[in-house]
Amino acid sequence: MQTYEAIRAREDIKTYITLADRSLKALGYTEHSFAHVTHTAETVKYILTTQGHSSREVELGMIAAYLHDIGNLINRVDHSQSGAMMAFSLLREMQLPPEEIATVVTAIGNHDEGSGVPVNPIAAALILADKSDVRRSRVRNQEFAQFDIHDRVNYSVKKSWLSIDEEQGQIRLTLEVDTQFSSVTDFFEIFLTRMRLCRRAAETLGLEFKLIINGQMML
Repeated sequence: MQTYEAIRAREDIKTYITLADRSLKALGYTEHSFAHVTHTAETVKYILTTQGHSSREVELGMIAAYLHDIGNLINRVDHSQSGAMMAFSLLREMQLPPEEIATVVTAIGNHDEGSGVPVNPIAAALILADKSDVRRSRVRNQEFAQFDIHDRVNYSVKKSWLSIDEEQGQIRLTLEVDTQFSSVTDFFEIFLTRMRLCRRAAETLGLEFKLIINGQMML
């Protein structure tokens, strides 16, 4: 039975993640390399474990999270679909059962806000984990004068965390934002579509999505 750690150990997959991120760096995007995919995988683990899913479902969710951005190797446009096809080939080669391959590629193919739909709990967990990874360390540009709005918003986030309140039936994304670098309005201009997708993903998990910025409930 293939595991998350076995996926992480593969040199070909490491290469694809590295070079996909290199392409995004050339395009001026924030970091999408090992820090991001590992953080996403650990957050998926937290969500699915807290929701009582089986250990194998958690493992498959983490695999999907680790592989979710490899499609950027081909092109940023439709990277969720191309990444799903790359994952299909890799996991078939590794002889995962068809049902498990289907679970992983469905989650990857539905993680992006352009066309993603939280069709099952693993897809929903991946959406929430991916979209909640907002942090200063993802900004590559070191010249503040050259920041675009995406850089400003990410750089302004001093701290972020996703938490589940089982008693309230809520999943909360809490951000500490330094407004000297970006306004809350800037945040919503960039992230409103993503937050709507997070709301739908939370509903798939039987939860209510809440966004808290500097102690204020925004959604």
